[in-house]
Amino acid sequence: MATDFANSQTLVEIADIRNNTVILKDGTLRKVLIVGGVNFSLKSQQEQDLITGAYQNFLNSLDFPFQTIIHSRKINIQKYLDDLEKRRVEEPSPLLQNQIAEYREFVHQFIQENAIMEKTFLAVVPWYPPHLVAQTKSTLSFLPFMKKKDAAEEAKRKEASLADIDRDISQLDQRVERTVEGLFSIGLEAVVLNDEQLVELFYNFYNPGTVERQEVSAPK
Repeated sequence: MATDFANSQTLVEIADIRNNTVILKDGTLRKVLIVGGVNFSLKSQQEQDLITGAYQNFLNSLDFPFQTIIHSRKINIQKYLDDLEKRRVEEPSPLLQNQIAEYREFVHQFIQENAIMEKTFLAVVPWYPPHLVAQTKSTLSFLPFMKKKDAAEEAKRKEASLADIDRDISQLDQRVERTVEGLFSIGLEAVVLNDEQLVELFYNFYNPGTVERQEVSAPK
């Protein structure tokens, strides 16, 4: 008896990434912001209270869902090692060449034996197109195991015009602006990830055992 195994792509909820936006298979949209940190422990008690109060006010001011994610990953130092090797080759002094080579080997060996992790702080802002919100209010939507996939309905969803998507992204951008302004009032700088950075981010999410191919840097 043949058994059909699900394709790995069916387990990923992302349908497309474009215009700095994640488009999910259910038609909803997400913008992902990378947020710079603040050394909260070094602040005075008064400053900590002000930051906490400002963050509470920011959350209370939002009329839409808001998700925060802390993503830990291994630091990619290959570019740093390559730069050291380039520096060694260009160095005219044999003594300095040896010192650079020894230092490079020390760093390489240290990273091999000790995984150095970096934390990235992300904020996710969603947008639910009105026609999808109406659909999710049906009783059947709460019983997904009773709802069969309609091929025609699925095809109709995929044929949604670019104009509709652009309109939804425009609505989402307004939410993002409010979020960026709210975080900035707390002293946190937030930047929207572009398409390339989003691809890299989700590659890291779905391949946790690998080191990222490219840095996704937080705002300074």
